[in-house]
Amino acid sequence: MDLTAVRTFVAAADAGQFQEAAADLSITPQAVSKRIAVLEKDLAVPLFSRTARGARLTIDGQAFLPYARALLQAEERAAASVRPGRRALRVDVIGRRVSVAGLLRGFHRAHPGTELDVVTLFDSDTAIAAVRSGTIDATFRAVTMPGRRLPDEVRATPVFDEPLHLFTGPAHEFATARAVAPAQLAGRRIWMPGNMPGTEWAAYYDELAAAFGLTVEATGPNFGIEHLLDTIAASSTLATFVSEQTPLVWPAGHDLRSIPLHDPTPVYPHSLIWRADNPHPALAALREHLTAAYPGRPESGVWTPEWVLPAPGQMQAPGPVQARSQA
Repeated sequence: MDLTAVRTFVAAADAGQFQEAAADLSITPQAVSKRIAVLEKDLAVPLFSRTARGARLTIDGQAFLPYARALLQAEERAAASVRPGRRALRVDVIGRRVSVAGLLRGFHRAHPGTELDVVTLFDSDTAIAAVRSGTIDATFRAVTMPGRRLPDEVRATPVFDEPLHLFTGPAHEFATARAVAPAQLAGRRIWMPGNMPGTEWAAYYDELAAAFGLTVEATGPNFGIEHLLDTIAASSTLATFVSEQTPLVWPAGHDLRSIPLHDPTPVYPHSLIWRADNPHPALAALREHLTAAYPGRPESGVWTPEWVLPAPGQMQAPGPVQARSQA
């Protein structure tokens, strides 16, 4: 269906005369009549009754009018969705229950007039490909994974280093500890069924396990966070890791414990990733908001994998993998 003809039909219906509609559309009355005739042919019904005094909608024309208006509104929304400065800023947060979703909520509180389209893409490769193609404007990820490199047109900057906690049930040996050192967990079972091979978080926890002699298990089906919490609560040997600011709710009877990790504190390094030539004005505002709030990574007392993007002002460890810093 020709939307130009639909727009002409709506203008003629509102004006009540083809001549007046022609003036509103800056075309001739003959062009109005021709466009409406084409539309009537497509629909196989007359939309107007022509009279000496003007044009009156037929019953079919009256029925079609609200749908014609809806078509034009849908066209405008579709165009606005990809129009720089008009469409919502599309940002991937991995999952709506993770801490980076909270970072984006904080940005929205500071910039309530900015429209956001919050998406959840599973793995880093998919998210970076979406940034590269323009499907999304930005993503929060840990960069870079071992053996990977960001595309030349993609930029990244650290925005949040989130400390890890040990999560246990009340019968676990560390349940009453005020803090635990990662080295104390050597040989202990850390259960993380969501650690899918090939994801950036699985790469992070593999490196953490190797560094401190941990046993990170990803065995069994991943039935979600509720099943994980049920299992941890009932076990005296299993524990898991959770990020400090991940919001979790569990039944009071579980008596779960969240225990800080220190000496050193493993931090999960979240970076914002975007395409360098993305012109969306809200993207610059998001970057400014996040980098202004980022305190920087301490030079000691924390642990991250060697392949993690360094914080601004820090030197990148030598090696074949080099992530690109903020433009």
